[in-house]
Amino acid sequence: MWLCFSIYTNLFAQNSFQIKGLVVSAKTLQPVEGANIIGKKHFAISSNTGEFTVNNLSKGTYIFTVSHMSYAEQTVSVTIEKTTVPLKIFLTEAPNVLSSIEVIGKTNRRKLMESPVVAQNISKTFLNNNRENSLMQTLSKIPGVNTINIGSGQSKPVIRGLGFNRVVVVQNGIKHEAQQWGNDHGLEIDQYGIERIQIVKGPASLVYGSDAIAGVINIQPNAIPTPNSFKAEVNITAESNNDLLGISTGLESRKENWFYRGRLTYRDYADYKVPTDVINYENYVFKLDNHNLRNTAGQEANMSFSVGYTSDNITSETFFSNVNAKNGFFANAHGLEVRSSSIDYDGSNRDIDLPFHKVNHFKITNNSSFSKGNHTYHVNFGFQNNYREEHSEPVPHGYMPKPENSRERVFNKNTYALTIKDDFKPNTKHDIVMGLNTEFQDNNIGGWGFLIPKYNRFTVGVFAYDQFEVRPNLHILTGLRYDFGVLDTQGYFDWYSSKVNNNDGTTSNIYLQRSQDKTLNFGNISASTGLSFINNNTTYKINIGKSFRMPLPNELASDGVNYHMYRYEQGNLDLDSEESYQLDLDIEHTAKKFYFGISPFVNFFQNYIYLNPTPNYYETLQIYEYTQAKVFRIGSELSASTSVFNNLELNASAEYVFSKQTSGPKKDFTLPFAPPLSGLFSANYQLKDMLGLKKTQLIAEYRITAAQKEIVPPEEVTAGYQVLNLSLLTQIKAFKNTDALNIRLKLNNVFNTKYYNHTSFYRLIDVPEAGRNISIALTVPFNK
Repeated sequence: MWLCFSIYTNLFAQNSFQIKGLVVSAKTLQPVEGANIIGKKHFAISSNTGEFTVNNLSKGTYIFTVSHMSYAEQTVSVTIEKTTVPLKIFLTEAPNVLSSIEVIGKTNRRKLMESPVVAQNISKTFLNNNRENSLMQTLSKIPGVNTINIGSGQSKPVIRGLGFNRVVVVQNGIKHEAQQWGNDHGLEIDQYGIERIQIVKGPASLVYGSDAIAGVINIQPNAIPTPNSFKAEVNITAESNNDLLGISTGLESRKENWFYRGRLTYRDYADYKVPTDVINYENYVFKLDNHNLRNTAGQEANMSFSVGYTSDNITSETFFSNVNAKNGFFANAHGLEVRSSSIDYDGSNRDIDLPFHKVNHFKITNNSSFSKGNHTYHVNFGFQNNYREEHSEPVPHGYMPKPENSRERVFNKNTYALTIKDDFKPNTKHDIVMGLNTEFQDNNIGGWGFLIPKYNRFTVGVFAYDQFEVRPNLHILTGLRYDFGVLDTQGYFDWYSSKVNNNDGTTSNIYLQRSQDKTLNFGNISASTGLSFINNNTTYKINIGKSFRMPLPNELASDGVNYHMYRYEQGNLDLDSEESYQLDLDIEHTAKKFYFGISPFVNFFQNYIYLNPTPNYYETLQIYEYTQAKVFRIGSELSASTSVFNNLELNASAEYVFSKQTSGPKKDFTLPFAPPLSGLFSANYQLKDMLGLKKTQLIAEYRITAAQKEIVPPEEVTAGYQVLNLSLLTQIKAFKNTDALNIRLKLNNVFNTKYYNHTSFYRLIDVPEAGRNISIALTVPFNK
């Protein structure tokens, strides 16, 4: 709070001169709302009481133009000689007769309705009202979107039961590239300051490349600030379950054409609590101190800055960001060696002991667009460096001696990306987009533990699609894409020798080779066609597409122990690209007080890649091999809402995915991390303004999840559960002439229910989800 008031003071006390005025009707003497008071470098808009304030003035004479649609324009001159100058402006009514005008353009909602792609737009209001510990946990309330949670502060997205590198996350037009293939690798994106997200369910390879075989989470650039504006906000968060304290400060400003934005975020949290004090994993009992899941504390420090230029035909913004995090892993999730560890994991719930990881993700992107005639050219360039260190207690395994340090694995990945698109309209009926994506990855490795080799990966793709209007209520989209990729892996030998048996009965000590120098090429075609039909308040969509995904280096060339999963993982250089065929339907009906939507889909994989447990062992560790199988999938999302009264809104949603392997060693089994049938019911009650509180809402959410009995060994059946969450949202006017403060109180898992999330990383070792959590979030805006 001290920081909030300090920023407030600095922002508004730099110049002590101001104009405080009132705009009224000369005829009725009633306040005039929405009058524009515009000077050379200053402007203001009158409030519903007719009041306005112009700040940051120096001594001198200023000329302002006061205008309003229903009144005659007036010019006033004001001389500033004292701290505050009062001003009262009387406007004369002047009814205007407008000539006929033609409005060209469509709302975002209308564009979404006309597109045959199954997509959903997420607003800033939704993100602020539903913010959880990570961006993906915040989005998990969207039907069809789930998360693989790694503790309380990390998670990765799952769309319709598919995750890892099958879901593309795009930020500012550039695909986010880290180490998404890892089960325990979260997403390095600061969720504060994001205003718009579009979620595409189903294949989106046509535009975003081969990895978007399951869907896309598109974090879109924020809206460009208005001319001569300044905005800032401070977000403060505290939580009881993991003693989290977080603060995020953002600002943006624009003069005429140039603008800038910036944000700083820091979060510190302790071990989170679970509603049990004993965990039983592989017949070993872990006792928890005060319900704390030891060594799950973490820290996060993020910064971002951008500068941009906009005019009638050109817009360009360069964005810099850095996300830095250090997170502990539940000690017993890293194997059973912790039984003999000398670390006092219960000494402090804020310590980050071994095992832990450190991640730093640095990103530079530039988004530029140029308009010329019917063409709009988009050029997006990005550079990313993802540096990741995984530390664990040095323990000898097999022939490997005790390492000298705790750096088990190090990944240092550089990614260069370029996207060029031409969006042109030959006429009012067609919207044609042609483009090219190219990306180069350079991934280096280090540490004493080997899992994947050093590699280089180059991909390039060209695409074109046309969305054309048959009639105003009927639109068809068709497109084609071709991708080509080259993967170069480098050889790796153990840093220690192992004893092997020779054919003549003798033994030798050799340095085993884990990977080899190998160059692999992949290429394939993606295609899509669909239509959207709008019938009054109902929209019907159908889309059929073929997409593919290139195998990843870990799927092709891994050969080592993954101690986080306590298994030996082995790649397969003979893997083919995944090919997927999918049919999507979507029906939405919107009435004045009622909404209903359903989105069924059917999906078939010709050669799905997955990690299969085998009956073989390496030094007491079970060997898992990457293999391929045919997979059939079917599912749907359903959502509905209604306004029972003007101040009461009821919402319901459900999602279900069924998967079955139709070939391979796990024939007739489902896929790993398959989300079960789940439903979410909520009630939102709007209270009347009172006691200085405005727009107060009470929200109750009740999630019902069925048991997941469709599993693939070594997964276990997960029982169903019900969880109740409560929220209170309100606004309060704390400072005069400033926007209201937004306050959010939230109580998650009201009854401290012990339950298991089938898609959680820690579910594999029988760790339940977090217990009861009380959180408070405060957003303080500073606008000028």
